[in-house]
Amino acid sequence: MLRNERHARIFEHVSAHGSVSVEELAGILAVSAATVRRDLRHLDASKLLRRTHGGASLGNIGLETPMRYRSERRRPEKLAIAQAAAALVPAKAVVGLNGGSTTTEIARLLADRGPVTIVTNAVNIAAELLPHQDVTLVVIGGTARNESYELVRSIAEKPLAEYYTDVTFLGVDGISATHGCTTHDQVEAVTDRAFTDRSSLTVVVADNSKIGKVTLARICPLSAIAHLVTDHDAPKDELARITDAGVLVTVA
Repeated sequence: MLRNERHARIFEHVSAHGSVSVEELAGILAVSAATVRRDLRHLDASKLLRRTHGGASLGNIGLETPMRYRSERRRPEKLAIAQAAAALVPAKAVVGLNGGSTTTEIARLLADRGPVTIVTNAVNIAAELLPHQDVTLVVIGGTARNESYELVRSIAEKPLAEYYTDVTFLGVDGISATHGCTTHDQVEAVTDRAFTDRSSLTVVVADNSKIGKVTLARICPLSAIAHLVTDHDAPKDELARITDAGVLVTVA
């Protein structure tokens, strides 16, 4: 297991349970206690959790897994979702992408296929696309969020009002039939909403961990999106409710 994947699993476990022991983590990760202690020292120094005697706790840390630890979690599922999503894009389309590990995979696929115009507020996506000659890149400015690599706030929303996209792929932290699409950060939610307002077609891309989940800030109701692309482990009952609400669901 890669180091970043271990860190992501540790962070998610502590976020879910509040605290954890070294022995418990060693069993979950199938590594030695010494490896777990090194990981906990790193995460504590990064202020992502708090080391305690014999383990770690969440302390006052928020619940959003930083982007650098998300990319290796559920990677096969995200790749399958990205491939199904990219297949929806017509030739020479204008595509909107907000930040996220799954939208990053979509960007890579579209860049290799080209030509395409990408409108994004994610600095990591922009950096990857810059070398591609067949990509016309539009980067929306704003204030950077370390957790998602996105540029947000009103200075990001105003430029977005000047662009229209054929399709926008929206990464979310939660999607449910009752509460629609949500994210951890209320400012980021406003910027994400601006993407949906300027798109002919909004497609949510979300792995199974996001289905039925609700987080702090509402991006938009289900009526604002046309399509959800997810994976085979998504809860079937929640997908049925989302379908009943009028959203086309593709299981990759």
